[in-house]
Amino acid sequence: MSYMALYRKWRPDEFEEVKGQEHVVTTLKNQITHDRIGHAYLFCGTRGTGKTTVAKLFAKAVNCEHPREDGSPCNECAACKAISAGNSLNVIEIDAASNNGVDNIREIRDEVQYSPTEGKYKVYIIDEVHMLSIGAFNALLKTLEEPPSYVIFILATTEAHKIPITILSRCQRYDFRRISLDTIYSRLTDLLNREGVEAEEKAVRYVAKAADGSMRDALSLLDECIAFYLGQKLTYDNVLEVLGAVDVDIFNQLMCYIAANDTMQALKIVDDVIWQGRELSQFVVDFTWYMRNLLLLKSSDHINDQLDISSENLESMKKVAKQVDIEALMRYIRVFSEMSNQIRYATQKRVTLELAVIKLTTPQMETNMDSILDRIRLLEQKVEEGICSMSEEQLKMLGNNLAAEAMNENGISSDEPDINREELLKESLTPAEASDMKAIIDSLNEIRNNSEFRHNIGMGTMSFFDKASINIGHDKKSIVLSFDQTEGGKMAEAQLSKEKSIVALQEMVGELTGKQVEITCQSKGDLKENDLNSINLSKVNFNVVVQE
Repeated sequence: MSYMALYRKWRPDEFEEVKGQEHVVTTLKNQITHDRIGHAYLFCGTRGTGKTTVAKLFAKAVNCEHPREDGSPCNECAACKAISAGNSLNVIEIDAASNNGVDNIREIRDEVQYSPTEGKYKVYIIDEVHMLSIGAFNALLKTLEEPPSYVIFILATTEAHKIPITILSRCQRYDFRRISLDTIYSRLTDLLNREGVEAEEKAVRYVAKAADGSMRDALSLLDECIAFYLGQKLTYDNVLEVLGAVDVDIFNQLMCYIAANDTMQALKIVDDVIWQGRELSQFVVDFTWYMRNLLLLKSSDHINDQLDISSENLESMKKVAKQVDIEALMRYIRVFSEMSNQIRYATQKRVTLELAVIKLTTPQMETNMDSILDRIRLLEQKVEEGICSMSEEQLKMLGNNLAAEAMNENGISSDEPDINREELLKESLTPAEASDMKAIIDSLNEIRNNSEFRHNIGMGTMSFFDKASINIGHDKKSIVLSFDQTEGGKMAEAQLSKEKSIVALQEMVGELTGKQVEITCQSKGDLKENDLNSINLSKVNFNVVVQE
């Protein structure tokens, strides 16, 4: 007997074997046991989630001569055996991709007039029904709405949005979900035991993950891996080789070079991956997923359970995560996500991938906010390491230019309206409160003008601080740094809102004033100074305010 693919050999024979679609299976079994069988069903969902399998099981169950109490077919009677073998005249499968014309539907309309020669129901399973022409849909309408009592239509599709509403309204719709990784892994493990194939848990888990929620894809991938290493134990490295995938260690090395902005070494990793014969589209998908896991590790200390990676890989990824900022990581994910669609259809996949890697290592190629923030981070890092060839004045000027360029991109003027700030503060603050605020503002101005303080926070970050409006908090004791809604303002707020920047500012103010001062950042919707909390305190003469 010729070999049969795993997904065909182990197609479920009863409802209990259908995994991950319990909400659909339970409903259909209840309809069968309570004799509430509908005349038209629409099964929707991504590929390989069990739509056709459940349709055949349902057809078998409604025609079974000795159904079980829970509605499942017996698989022993003549009707069940004929349907399982594909020989039953009562179950008609139609591929709408190749039979999508009006004439094909007219044939169905003529055939439904004849009752089944054996069994209770004639079941028409129309796969990929969204590919029917408009004329074919119209020809199906009347028959679908009022078929003979012995006819059941089951329409299956991966693209429900392409089906006319007139068809949708005549069907009971069931949405098949993507199958979870654990469910697929459990099924694959069970089938490997039945096949007598030995495999590493890590290898089976990778196959389940690569299937992306499709049980059929998982079985096809597993079949391919078993065939390549026939008679051998299926290992993780074997699976990576067959599927053209890359190990986490390679991703760790690539990310370290990207974070260090070492373009040549990053491209060398890509070159090695290509010469190993890895599939570049899969490489992009896997590396994007890897970066997503890094982002989760950076976002929370208690995210380990949600990451489907080994403890050994987890530890190595945690070390890499410490070398990358969240903002930079989000930019990396954005660049690779944009590129993932392009590489699928690119004639020069290698060039497309290399261009994306160069973008990651050279943020100056882009001019959006997250790229500029990444550039500032690199400048600060170089200053701290003492390898920046710019003078302090040049670095400050560069930061100012970047901020001013972004702040003025929408043509918003920084001119302040005429207002008697001192008088407003004198009316709102007690002499003691005004005196405390004067000490705080004096300390902030000293931080702005003292090169040592500026270096402690970072020259690029301090350039944005120079553009902030310094306001008094509602408690009349804290400081609020306000920013406008331009791209430049958003960029400055994002940079100064970082915990390390805020903590550094608070510690310096505390050191200079001897007071514990809370500093926060906020967006400023209205640039005009119209109340106590919107006054720019750096423009106030506090010597006038404290006079009684």
